[in-house]
Parts: sequence; structure tokens; C-alpha cells
Amino acid sequence: MKKIVALLSLALVMTASTVQAHGFWILPSSTVLSASQFVTFDAAVSNDPFQINHRPLAIDGLAILAPDGSQVTPVNTLKGELRTVFDAKFDKKGTYRVELVRSGFRANWKDSENKPKRFMGTAEALAKEVPADAKDLQVSETESRLENYITVGKPSALTPSNKGLELVVGSHPNDVVSGEPVELTFLVDGKPTADVEVAIVRGQTQYRNNPEEKNFKTDKNGKIKVSFDQAGMYWLDADFKDNHVSNKLAKERALSYVLTLEVLPQ
Repeated sequence: MKKIVALLSLALVMTASTVQAHGFWILPSSTVLSASQFVTFDAAVSNDPFQINHRPLAIDGLAILAPDGSQVTPVNTLKGELRTVFDAKFDKKGTYRVELVRSGFRANWKDSENKPKRFMGTAEALAKEVPADAKDLQVSETESRLENYITVGKPSALTPSNKGLELVVGSHPNDVVSGEPVELTFLVDGKPTADVEVAIVRGQTQYRNNPEEKNFKTDKNGKIKVSFDQAGMYWLDADFKDNHVSNKLAKERALSYVLTLEVLPQ
């Protein structure tokens, strides 16, 4: 019985970890437009990509960057019980970047009575909330980047920010076709980086017995090569850890990158 309980506990921990690492996404109604029009977005946290079954994603800090560098303000934003919905109008020729970037710190420690304590927030709050005599203190820095790309007419060039974990698609993120190999390069602070762990899942997993998740690890040049067998919406998640922290209390930096990628039919 003890063995069964232990296995069940391990399964719950693994499940919770997977949901935390791979559970958030923004799904556009269209990614390629022939002319100016609105696009509707769903944003949520869920057990499986693009399934609206857990909770809405907070989009505070969302930025929609036009091809000329200007920003587009989302409209008709609604936060429901299971998802956040918003619209945006795309009227300039070229490629828009829809991004949600977050950074902060996580800490765990024990107080003077050996009671476990947790913290999530900014560096300024970290210095105030964590006591100087915290026992068994563990601090990690986190940075996540969630992206979508919308193209009106002809795709335009994209420039990485060179901050955190990012992706450069060999052709263009709005020009990926089923059956044709595509090279993906992952950058950490602007440099191609080896050993980035990447997971790719095609949507509508609720209609398949096998989620068909594909897992990769980047080579010494930060690259992987992927071929998408079917058209559809794909969820891509990449994760990497290093010790390039901005606060001396942190021992580790955890980076994540999530992209919603539409693969077009041939």
C-alpha cells in the first residue's frame, strides 16, 4: 500500500509539473491575412494545448508590435471563467509579433517555526518579503516568453530582442508548410544555445488516444530540424536553465518560450 501511495504521489507531482511548464497558450483565429482585418484570440491555461478546460490566462503586459515598430492596442477584452478573449486589428502589410513576456523570482524557505514559506514576484519585493534569517532558502529567477505571429500580405523580417529564450524560424513562422522540413534555431540572450529542450504538440489532442508529442534537444548550434506531417495549429514549448542570474540570491535562471504555430497545407 505504501508503494502504491508513493507512486500516486509521484504521478501527481509529475502531472502538476507538466501543467505548470506546458499549460499556457494564446490561439489566434487566423495567422495569415490577405488584407486588413480583425483577428480574435483565446488565451488560457489548460491541461492540453488549445483546450479550454482550466483557467483564463492573464494578459497584463501583452504587446502587439506592428511591422513598423508601433504598438496595436487589443480591444473587446473579456476575462471569463476558463479563458481570456481579445480582438486586434491588423492593417499594415507585413508581420506582427504578439508577445507576452514575464520575469520575476520564486523563493522557498522555512521560517523560525520551520513552517514552509513561498514567494513569487519582483526583485524589489523579494528583498522585502524574504527575511534575512530565512532557513533553507532556495531562489530561482524566471523569464517566460509567449508569442504569436500574424502576417498581412507578404511576410516581413523579424528581429530577436536578444533577451531570454527566443526562436528564429529558418523560413518564417507564417510560412511553414506540412511535409517540408524547417530549421528552428533557439537563442539565449541572442546566442544560439545547445541543449534547449523542445516539445511540439499538434492541437486537438482530445480526439486522439496518443497526444503525439515530439521532443527535441538543440545541437551545438542551437538548432533542431522538424517536419510537420499534418497541417494545423501546433503548440511549441522550449525550456532552458542556466546560472546567468540578475540577483545574487538566485542560484538558477529558468527560461521558457511558447509559440503557437500554424502549419499550412501544401
